[in-house]
Amino acid sequence: MILIADGGSTKTSWCQLSDAGQRVYFNTEGYNPDFVDTQDISASLEKNLPDTLPHAAVREVYFYGAGVSSPTKAEVVAAALRQQFPNATKVEVTEDLLAAARALLGHQPGFAAILGTGTNSCIYDGTDITYNVDSLGFFLGDEGSGSFLGKRLLRDHLRGLLPDGLSEALQEEYSLGSRNDILDRLYNQPLPNRFLASFAKFCYDHNNVSYCRQIVVEAFEAFFQNLVLHYPNYQSLTFNCVGSVGYNFRDALTQVANSHGMQVGKIIRSPIDDLVSFHEHSR
Repeated sequence: MILIADGGSTKTSWCQLSDAGQRVYFNTEGYNPDFVDTQDISASLEKNLPDTLPHAAVREVYFYGAGVSSPTKAEVVAAALRQQFPNATKVEVTEDLLAAARALLGHQPGFAAILGTGTNSCIYDGTDITYNVDSLGFFLGDEGSGSFLGKRLLRDHLRGLLPDGLSEALQEEYSLGSRNDILDRLYNQPLPNRFLASFAKFCYDHNNVSYCRQIVVEAFEAFFQNLVLHYPNYQSLTFNCVGSVGYNFRDALTQVANSHGMQVGKIIRSPIDDLVSFHEHSR
């Protein structure tokens, strides 16, 4: 039995793949090693993995995760996985960007992106990532992501720049509290990127409001201006993307991509199905 996991900062999608090819799907929290350590991950897995999962029968684990940017970061996650699956002879932890590329492109070369809680993108040669413009995380970058949208929405809310009625709706739906409450949540409490990204749903739910539509388009425009346009010969490639933000706002994303001379290929919410197929066919 093998386990395959696509781990974002907010949620991890798992598939338990039996030797006979049977699939069982489940979800846990996200495990970004920029924000949690081995002990935190192991404790969460202990609590959230299904009771029906036969830990002792797991022989291989393939974990693709947000924040897995170096061998040191990968080991933070791998150590927790080895604690949970002591009989696994192979525990492979690598970046979620490779999961996106494998799910979107299989063994074909091309361009792949992630637009979810955070942002990432690359050129893939069918085996490896060969070119990457650093998204720089939610403090400095992550243009086009859920956290980027949340940052814009909260900033305009706190500055009184939202259209009439929208601040009240935001306050009511999220119970935001005061300015100090919001800043405390961002600067003093854990997982601020996940908190910011939660506001992308507000933009989706209020997509009939021109302000919400406009900030989504502007976020995607920033993603293209600051990342995509810096890839060599990007217009010769199709735009392929995974992630809830890219999927939910795919009409706006297609509009922006086309405005920069880039045709859209595959846009999916989650890579897990295609990623499992990739591993199944690679066995």
